[in-house]
Amino acid sequence: MSYAVVNPATGESLATYPTISDEDLAKAVDTAAAAHAEWSRSTTVAERAALIQKVADLHTERREELANLIVREMGKPVGQALGEVDFAADIYGYYAANGATFLADETIELRAGEGTAFIRRNSLGVLLGIMPWNFPYYQVARFAGPNLIIGNTIILKHASQCPESAAAMEKIFLEAGFPEGAYVNVYASTSQMESVIADPRVQGVSLTGSEAAGAAVAQLAGKYLKKVVLELGGSDPFILLSTDDLDGAVEAAVGARLDNTGQSCNAAKRFIVMDDLYEPFLEKFTNGLTKAAPGDPTSPDTVLGPLSSLAAAERLQEQLDRAVEQGARLVAGGKRDGAFFPATVLADVSPESDAHHEEFFGPVGIVYKVSSEDEAVTLANDTPFGLGSYLFTTDEKQALRVADRIDAGMVWVNIVLGDGAELPFGGVKRSGSGRELGRFGADEFVNKKLVRIGG
Repeated sequence: MSYAVVNPATGESLATYPTISDEDLAKAVDTAAAAHAEWSRSTTVAERAALIQKVADLHTERREELANLIVREMGKPVGQALGEVDFAADIYGYYAANGATFLADETIELRAGEGTAFIRRNSLGVLLGIMPWNFPYYQVARFAGPNLIIGNTIILKHASQCPESAAAMEKIFLEAGFPEGAYVNVYASTSQMESVIADPRVQGVSLTGSEAAGAAVAQLAGKYLKKVVLELGGSDPFILLSTDDLDGAVEAAVGARLDNTGQSCNAAKRFIVMDDLYEPFLEKFTNGLTKAAPGDPTSPDTVLGPLSSLAAAERLQEQLDRAVEQGARLVAGGKRDGAFFPATVLADVSPESDAHHEEFFGPVGIVYKVSSEDEAVTLANDTPFGLGSYLFTTDEKQALRVADRIDAGMVWVNIVLGDGAELPFGGVKRSGSGRELGRFGADEFVNKKLVRIGG
């Protein structure tokens, strides 16, 4: 295995980087462990937060350079790439501003006896982060930001197609003032991860990726008794029950499906529409989606770039072709050109079809018709995934009632693309476990140590 930059828009191989040797990987763990033993315990939360603020500032200063790296690594349209860098900077800034509050001692009121008791949040040790290619900066920010302020140290294994953005981030952390070992980038293979997870100094693993990768890491983490946070796939429903602005609802649906060229775990993928709105929604949604033609990701006007690789486009094409063979109706789109995949709409997908239960990681939307709220909720929950969900209704009581019934880690009501650094992110079922971002994200990899003092 090697780390390689292959421009998905052109197919050109731009650079390759060798995988780290087992010996050097062991040294990386040694360095991270030494940094935790010394640096993390000789610095205050405020001092570590100040370093994270410098990381935020450097992301802002280098936003164009950083954005251009991922345009060529995974084909993200440049406007969205700049937005991702800005969001990463905001996450670092958020944790820099709020880290001390999140880590403050938490008093426990005693029911009996004299004295006091409180929870003190301490670091755990070395953490392993296994990160994906679809949001190279954002995914790292939500893992690294809080955990470095906590005092944990990090070994970061990025996706094999993102070596240059991975190296750029390590450089930023070092230039911000973090010592060697606080943040260590490794070009490691999947097979090398067991030795890292097995190391007793590594106290936790955070992975964002596929179900298969999550299952493999969870198995290893269980074997070696390590804390794990998993953010996996999703097939998020977009439920339209009622609206007084159909054009606005359609615009939201299109945005929720096409963000990051449809390669987002929490993108809306299944569009569940009440029967009285179904036909006009399908027509408007199809028109809106197909207006976004695949284009050059270096152009600021491009909304839909190539998929991350030729292999990704081939997988999506196979999925789509199989769905049609199994009875789905191809409303629009459907034929790739290299790694470029057009916005595509499917309808009439039956519960027996593979497409009913799979995640489509690309610009493919499946539209369903339902006749009641109960049918909409049942269909929304008829998936092995449970990451996010989107609900559009004009009835406030219905919104709260349905939100409570949806089996997902997140419910967005009458809004899409509303993520924020302060909002916890994560799912249930086969979408993973644990949370990132916000206060809850900062509470995953800490030792919540009870201190009881007698009177």
